[in-house]
Amino acid sequence: MAESHPHRRIKTKTDQTDTSKTQAGSKVDGGSPSPKPFALAIPALVLLASLVVYSVSHWFPLRSLQNLLYFRDETYLKGVRPNSVPVFTADEARRDAVVEAFKHAWLAYERDAMGDDEYHPISQKGTNLTAAGGIGYTVIDSIDAMLIMGLDDEYERARAWIRDKLSFDRNASFSTFETTIRVMGGLLSTYYLSGGDTLFLEKAQQIADRLLPAFDTPSGLPLPMVNLHLLEGVPDRDTGDFVSTAEASTLQLEFRYLAYLTDEDIYWDKVEKVMVVLKAATLPHGLAPIFIDIETGIYGLSPIRLGSRGDSYYEYLLKQYLQTNQTEDIYRQMYDEAMTGIHMYLAQRSVPGNLLNTAELIPDRAKNGKTGWRLLPKQDHLVCFLGGSLMLGATTSGAVVDHVSVPPLPNELSPQGKRDWFTGVELIKTCLATHNTQTKLPPEIAYFRLRSQKDKNSGKKLPPDWYIKGSPPGKPPPLDARYILRPETVESLFIAFRLTGDTWYRDQGWAIFQAIEKHCRIPTGGYASIKNVDQVPVEHEDKMETFMMSETLKYLYLLFSDASVLPLSEYVFNTEAHPLPIFSPIADSSSLL
Repeated sequence: MAESHPHRRIKTKTDQTDTSKTQAGSKVDGGSPSPKPFALAIPALVLLASLVVYSVSHWFPLRSLQNLLYFRDETYLKGVRPNSVPVFTADEARRDAVVEAFKHAWLAYERDAMGDDEYHPISQKGTNLTAAGGIGYTVIDSIDAMLIMGLDDEYERARAWIRDKLSFDRNASFSTFETTIRVMGGLLSTYYLSGGDTLFLEKAQQIADRLLPAFDTPSGLPLPMVNLHLLEGVPDRDTGDFVSTAEASTLQLEFRYLAYLTDEDIYWDKVEKVMVVLKAATLPHGLAPIFIDIETGIYGLSPIRLGSRGDSYYEYLLKQYLQTNQTEDIYRQMYDEAMTGIHMYLAQRSVPGNLLNTAELIPDRAKNGKTGWRLLPKQDHLVCFLGGSLMLGATTSGAVVDHVSVPPLPNELSPQGKRDWFTGVELIKTCLATHNTQTKLPPEIAYFRLRSQKDKNSGKKLPPDWYIKGSPPGKPPPLDARYILRPETVESLFIAFRLTGDTWYRDQGWAIFQAIEKHCRIPTGGYASIKNVDQVPVEHEDKMETFMMSETLKYLYLLFSDASVLPLSEYVFNTEAHPLPIFSPIADSSSLL
């Protein structure tokens, strides 16, 4: 464990008992390009007033969903298998198979591309994100997994590279968001897990200082890019004065923890100011459009969705509440409001299989100049984080007792907690259903069939509940059909297993791991994305995303590990799966919110 660091604001959870309650393959980029926000930024009430969805018959409203939540006999929480016996010990054979897979990936990268940002396993070479050089994306994103898996030799070699060769002085623009979650998050996690090795804290502070200029804007919202040599924030050429909501709101765990370690309030204040702006812009239904104006701090007229450019906004509302030991109630309030908004406006049921999924709201301008909203039954694979997140939120934000059982009992959760638990379970099942492809791997984007009057009257057998939006015959497969080694489903399976002890979740994770081994493993080393999950034999794309080692394999390892390894009651995982310790504010803590 890390050494204790005095800080006037906060201290670790273990020090205090508290009874209170986009660059390629990025987290924000999905398979389809995001539309630019309309030039006009709009006040919250105007946006709410325009929230009239064309296809009202497609809604799956909150009341209908809540009707499914309760048994007359509430002996068991809906979504918990009555006859399941919780298991907390390791599945050593499966766990060790994941370790071997990690070594297969890492040793190939180390052999062919050590220090490069990205790895191409088929051509056996590495590349960097900019012509000015890289900043160690893959090394830093992977090193805490080596500590977790007990790969001491690999860890020491990676540490030596960071000590001797890592440089952040690059005269080029890097993503504020990606650099924070992968590099800063990886360094901070490794600092803690290494027992306080100051090398990693020093490097984390170095990159944080180079990222700070991104926050020098009229509103305090960060610019999407930053030149690490010139120390200047850089706007995105595609989005102009806007930053995506997810990018702005997914920096807080990392900067707040650094403030704790260094006693430098500037890190905390910069990212909390972002949350002040987002709180002021909050819409009455709690949902957030995917773009916000950097100058004014007002949301732009842009899609509302839980996938690319929106996903981790919702993820970090809950995780900020958890990071400070459930003491900052404002984040619980924002999270609860957002989850209710999701149930009211985005949660749908497919036909004929009744799969619970989340749609998108797309703004449309009519000829008369008025704005309406079109419901699009599209779900990014990125949304699959939400199943586990909802279950975690149900047992924390939605708990009515201090200590929730594993699995939870009905009387331990509030009505909203029960609602979110059930929705989380159902979303995991839906995400697993999208693995029903030729490869048993999911596409980047799935579209769902929603019930319409035409379907009701046709009398014909309906097509499957979901599908991959196709392309003309003879053309390359659409980007939607890719599998780029994403972790979101196994992330939710890990959380669900830890909260239930149900080995069914382990079995689903093992099936996914076997599919990855069969179709993505490259014999000479490493793993590659595949271009079409519904085509066998597969055609590979020559790239191994950094999150393959930092997230996908790490979550699989933890799924099969003993439940005492990185318990959810003591750690919060950033959106790149870097575990950070939970801590509690001290009484004199100040807050901008």
